[in-house]
Amino acid sequence: MAMLKRIGLFILTNMLVMVTIGIVWSLISRYFGLTGLNSHLPTLMAFCLVWGMGGAFVSLLMSKWMAKMFHGVKVIEANNANPELRALVAKVHEFARKAKLPKMPEVGIYESVDINAFATGPSKRSSLVAVSTGLLQRMNDKEVDGVLAHEVAHIANGDMVTMTLIQGIVNAFAMFFSRILASLVASNVDERYREIVRFVVTILGDIAFTLLGSIVVNYFSRRREFRADAGGAAYSSRDSMVAALQKLRSVYDLPIPPEEGATATLMISNREKDGWRKLFMTHPPLEVRIKALEARRF
Repeated sequence: MAMLKRIGLFILTNMLVMVTIGIVWSLISRYFGLTGLNSHLPTLMAFCLVWGMGGAFVSLLMSKWMAKMFHGVKVIEANNANPELRALVAKVHEFARKAKLPKMPEVGIYESVDINAFATGPSKRSSLVAVSTGLLQRMNDKEVDGVLAHEVAHIANGDMVTMTLIQGIVNAFAMFFSRILASLVASNVDERYREIVRFVVTILGDIAFTLLGSIVVNYFSRRREFRADAGGAAYSSRDSMVAALQKLRSVYDLPIPPEEGATATLMISNREKDGWRKLFMTHPPLEVRIKALEARRF
């Protein structure tokens, strides 16, 4: 379970969908005799494109529900009896109006010592901004404003849909290459074991190529953070956005790392990595983001 908590929820959900589609397609292609590589290449290419994009959009549609389930997010009503929680909802809605969102996001809270927040949902009309209890306990009002404005900016920028389109393209390539690889490997084994080898290599290939493709997805994820920081500065203030990132940097410099949930790609920040692991970072280094804001390099 510890390993799964280090994988972005969107990527994890997408991978599970992709593996399911891969199994179904393997059964269909075997039933209709579509296992040949050359004669059915156009069919394979069309299938990979349609189902690769489809898998990504299924993940998108499930994103809000999965985030609530994984973190145990409790949605806060605008008329909540707790004045602090009412103020939290009011602040998110204030930023949402500044961002001209067509519908106010749901606002939720989840139990975690981690100082973090995330935004998710399939569209600007169906979105969620959730914050951890750790964030509310350890950030002041100015810093919280920066975080909330940043998350609203993700919704206003349509980042989930953009990432879904990118993930869909990555899916299509992953499915295509895994089936090419499976056909090549299966053609070099005994005919008695050919189908089972093809099936196993296809599923393993789907997983491996999707993980490699996450390097591309995470690159675009890092780029979108600068736009969300700029939006956060516009909807709250540049000082609030910088203060929020500085607080996160001070916490992440502690020797004991904060908890990292499976919604890493959706949150305002995650821990920095070194070496080749930088390729899998979903966020730019906090220091780089702070300098960009201070220099107004949006």
